[in-house]
Amino acid sequence: MFEGMFAGRVAVVTGGARGIGKTVAEEFRKAGASVCVIDLLPNDFFIGDVGDKNALESFAEKIAGAYGRVDFLVNNALPVMKGIDACSYEEFDYALRVGVAAPFYLTKLLLPFFAPGASVVNISSSRDRMSQPQTESYTAAKGGISALTHALAVSLAGKARVNSISPGWIDTSFRRYEGPDASQQPAGRVGNPLDIASMVLYLCSDMAGFITGENICIDGGMTHLMIYHNDCGWTLQENRGPEK
Repeated sequence: MFEGMFAGRVAVVTGGARGIGKTVAEEFRKAGASVCVIDLLPNDFFIGDVGDKNALESFAEKIAGAYGRVDFLVNNALPVMKGIDACSYEEFDYALRVGVAAPFYLTKLLLPFFAPGASVVNISSSRDRMSQPQTESYTAAKGGISALTHALAVSLAGKARVNSISPGWIDTSFRRYEGPDASQQPAGRVGNPLDIASMVLYLCSDMAGFITGENICIDGGMTHLMIYHNDCGWTLQENRGPEK
């Protein structure tokens, strides 16, 4: 669908050496774009920590020197997930640096190089609206980037469209699930990175030219499903009532 669509364009992907970010980078390359990745893992452009201000500045400087323009920025790098019982102040602060401060600062650094029609896509999570116990650092970061998205969309009007995606259960190994794991999803399966990458490329394309400031939840419908006794492989236990 996107083959050749982004020839001559430059895409920046944080956390682009693994998982969803790796697939996003691969799909941009298939579509003809040059891709600039930053990740702690080895990659062909820049090895660094997005939670480090100096690393972000060096990364942006390298992009400017190599291409002089940015068409697409995908803020995908993954913050640490720790809960209130075990998460230290320093770990919580680092999660917010990776998940919120880095997307803000990298957007600021690259803004002078945004080409006409530029697009920013932030990767949030369905955890921006629902939680498991002991996930405060990750959940706070993902909630923050969702709010940052609509703020940036307003501030960057006329310069770039800014949207976010909130993935649900995405298996980055592309494993296929059966039974309750699949049936509890209204879409009938667990997601994979291509489900997210396809939306990233769509949001960066002219087809999405009238979409900005939006958060799109891609979770197979999971956040809309209420599960009670004998639904989707779940059985009510004695002396425990439904909590929803």
